Amino acid sequence: MTGHATVSHKGLQELVERPLLETLWRRRTHRVSRGSSVRAGSMSYESSAERVPLSDLEEAVLIAATGCTGLTMPDRPFNDPRNDSPIMAKPNLTMRGRTAGSPDNAQGTHFFLINDSGTYFLRRLPPVPDGGSPFDPEVLLARAEASKVRLLDHRLDVPDGNRDFPAYLDSNRFLSNLPGTTILFPVVDLSRQYVNGMMYLLTQPPGARPAIVDDRNFYRPAGVKRWIKEGFLNDEIKLPLGAIWGMRTQIEADLLLQNLMLTTDAMGLGAWIHATISPPVLLGDPKFRPTYGPMLDFDWVTPRWKPADLPRWHVPLPRFSVLRAHPVGLRHGGEHLIKAMCPPNYSSMADAVDTVIADKFGPRGIYSDASVFQRIYKDRFGAEYLDQASDYGADVIACARDICTYIYETHGRFPAHVEAIHVPGVWLQAHHVEQPYYDHFFRDGLTDAHRGHDQAWHLTGSS
Repeated sequence: MTGHATVSHKGLQELVERPLLETLWRRRTHRVSRGSSVRAGSMSYESSAERVPLSDLEEAVLIAATGCTGLTMPDRPFNDPRNDSPIMAKPNLTMRGRTAGSPDNAQGTHFFLINDSGTYFLRRLPPVPDGGSPFDPEVLLARAEASKVRLLDHRLDVPDGNRDFPAYLDSNRFLSNLPGTTILFPVVDLSRQYVNGMMYLLTQPPGARPAIVDDRNFYRPAGVKRWIKEGFLNDEIKLPLGAIWGMRTQIEADLLLQNLMLTTDAMGLGAWIHATISPPVLLGDPKFRPTYGPMLDFDWVTPRWKPADLPRWHVPLPRFSVLRAHPVGLRHGGEHLIKAMCPPNYSSMADAVDTVIADKFGPRGIYSDASVFQRIYKDRFGAEYLDQASDYGADVIACARDICTYIYETHGRFPAHVEAIHVPGVWLQAHHVEQPYYDHFFRDGLTDAHRGHDQAWHLTGSS
């Protein structure tokens, strides 16, 4: 938020003006939401306050902090300074900027929101048009409403109040996901960047391209024998699939949660990052559905059992194959809200790889839209970037296609060494704090932002 932005709402204006370093230094977890009691021996506390949910505007600010904020810059070299040979300079999966970075700007992180009115998927909207104010209350509210897809008409939680492990962890079950609180949690599609990142790995200079091997199949070449034999890959540089894991795509979710924590604290709300409902339970793993129901009801794939799964994955018999089930998508109202780049969403891994390529370089791909780069660059530099910066060569694409096909055909799922859709297992709870609790027990338990929150956000006559 810029220091000179002027908005019509007192709470928003104070948020815009609050120094970043002050928020960083004073940031602390506040677990106890307004209206909550705490059993803690001689330090037990009984609240007499009513629970007060976040207002629509308060939630809209937090939703905005997870979204797109403008356009990013491909500020990277096009040529190797050693010999001026072209290097791959179009790795991004999107040119939209976000409040946190991600590898190759993959932005695989999707957010869900839980409050008293229901459980929502949050669409990522395009940035606010040039000239618009992202901090205008009406803009924030309209964009929050447009982003919310209501999945459930109630607060997502385990049935019958059965919050014991593996649903919730330890004391979290007494303070997490209570009435009046708002939960934001990330779910990360690793599959698209897995495909894109694999191609990026293969754009290294001759002699530096690694030979991809399968550490779950005795370190054999992962579909790349031909490419090693032809000298395209260097057999002296072996890179196991297990070491590749998720291409670091999950890091974006952690950064976004930190941004949410700082924003919430700066608003004078309580904020708490902690363990979610167990991720397999949360997404509706078939192993847990008999006990907990479908929950978010993701689509799951259970690989067909093979005898080799015993040494590779320690799955001894076909009846245990559900141990390797993983989520591959989320559908609602006939629409794919999250769609992993793998079968059954695509006919084959070759089809999935080709879709990633088309989304980048096809007629409707991001690098085919010159108008986006005109907005990023000055003068003719956008056109010059598109003309001069290299993309993936045919051999890179073909090799990546072979690797991805090998993974799926060998292990019955893609990716094999990590989930297609990953739940980091933490969420952020935002709430109004139980001020008397913190005043009674703690030194400096609250900031001026907490003490002035109601006045700034709820007693000003502003929405």
